[in-house]
This record gives sequence, C-alpha cells and structure tokens, in this order.
Amino acid sequence: MKVLNFGSLNLDYVYQVDHFVRPGETLSAAAQTVHPGGKGLNQSVALARAGVRVFHAGCVGAGGESLDALLEESGVDTGLLRRVDQIQGNAVIQVEPGGQNCILLFGGSNRCVTPEQIRTSMFGFHEGDWLVLQNEISGLPQIVEEAFTRGMVTVLNPSPFNEELEAVDLSKVRWLLVNEVEAEQLTGTADPDEAWKRVHEKYPRMSLLVTLGEDGSAAFTEAESVRQPAFPVRAVDTTAAGDTYTGYFVAGLMEGRPLAECMRRASMASAISVTRPGAAPSIPLREEVEQALADAQFAD
Repeated sequence: MKVLNFGSLNLDYVYQVDHFVRPGETLSAAAQTVHPGGKGLNQSVALARAGVRVFHAGCVGAGGESLDALLEESGVDTGLLRRVDQIQGNAVIQVEPGGQNCILLFGGSNRCVTPEQIRTSMFGFHEGDWLVLQNEISGLPQIVEEAFTRGMVTVLNPSPFNEELEAVDLSKVRWLLVNEVEAEQLTGTADPDEAWKRVHEKYPRMSLLVTLGEDGSAAFTEAESVRQPAFPVRAVDTTAAGDTYTGYFVAGLMEGRPLAECMRRASMASAISVTRPGAAPSIPLREEVEQALADAQFAD
C-alpha cells in the first residue's frame, strides 16, 4: 500500500506584521523569510514524516529547484515531478503576533498539470493505494476520475474553495477534509454535525473531517463520529497546521489505526507545528509526535 500526493509546490514569502494589511494601507513588516510550502508539498512532508511511503506528483517551475530536494530529504519519492518553464507557484503570507495568517496564492507552475502527465503519473497505482489531493493544481477532475477507475482511496482537501471544484465528481471521493469555513462553503453550515448530515445525504460513500482550530476537530463516518480537542500550545505560526493534520491523519488511516487515535496523533502533530515558524520546516517527525503523546498521557 502506498500513497500518491498529486499536489502543489510553493515558495512561501512570509512577512511578520502587527496586523493584516487593510485596504489602502501601506504596512512595514517586522521580518521577512522564504520557506518551502504549498499544500501539496506540506502534506507530502507530513505523510513521510509520519512514516508512510509517499510519492509526490506535480510541477516544478523556475525558481523552485530547491523544493524537490526538500521532498527527497524528507523521504518523499520525487520521481513523478515534472519540470516546466512557468514561474514557480508561490504565496505571500502575513503572520500577526498571535500566529494567525492570511495568504495570497499564485498558482504559477502548479497550474501546468496536463492530462498526459496525469495518466503517466498514476500508471503505477492500483486498488488499495491512496491519493491525496488539494485544489491548488490544475486537472483535479481528471485525477479524481483516474483514481476512481483504479480503485484508489481518494482524500480531498478542497482548499482553496472555488468554482473549479464544481467540475469534480465528489461522489468518487472517500474522505473530505475541510475547515469550518470550507464546511460552510460546501454545505451552507459551519456546524460540523449538521454539515455531516448534509454531506452524508448527498454523498453516502464519503466520510468527513472538519478541523475547528482551537476547538479541535470532528470526524464522521457511516459507522461513528469522533471529537478530538486541540492540544493547548502557544502558537507562533499556523501556516501548515491543517496540512500537518492531514498528513498524520491520512497516515493513521493507512496504518489501520482507530479513528480516534488517528485524530489524536494528527492533533498533536498539528499542535507541535504551530509552535514553529514556516510551513514545511515546522512539521514534526513521527518520533517527536509519539514522545509528545506519551508526555501528554503521563500528564493526564
């Protein structure tokens, strides 16, 4: 069993600010750093650091030469990456003192995924393998169709949530991972229980995970529903919190762990990540997460 992450790679330009820039305002940043990122890259790093075998497919553009090296260093197979002439996808991220962020995303190379690349990249994946997707690349509808035909288990984080998702056949997605805002955009309600009722009514094969920030997370399957509180920490930068959760959560599912355990491990990994600056660099190793869980259990 293996996992294919067909996803984005970005360069994150991160600015530390007193508050998010308002319309018409010019604001001086206290500091600026450049980090590897992109939801796809972050989730692949989290999956690899959680201990599963992950392949990353996507496009590396001009200026992004260091991104595949980071994936390799993290244990990700990069043989399916494709070089393109477009500028590397990137994001401008403002981080305020409380650790909250706002993000301006430019697709660049991530919008260069072609039908031929999709067919070629997915050739070696079969029934029982997993697919992780976000909405930061082109070709999403075809990727979902190809995975369904092959019997793969598809996990979709529909971020950013936009009109392009209307072309995706969500009935062929096994797990949908959203935050509160995306839950409301998808179902018309931010209440996780009500969102699940509406999702399950429309997509009976689908399971749902809703991340709730400081309020933890909620997961729903046909068989059970589980709530997981957030581990209290002092946040420095929340940029990769959701991606870290996704990687560790999917890794737990692939390993056959109980749903509650998957959520607890993912929640701890996410909590550790927000105490560190940056996106991919903030994602903890499996050993760190296991030690933190052991410490938390001892404290309880």
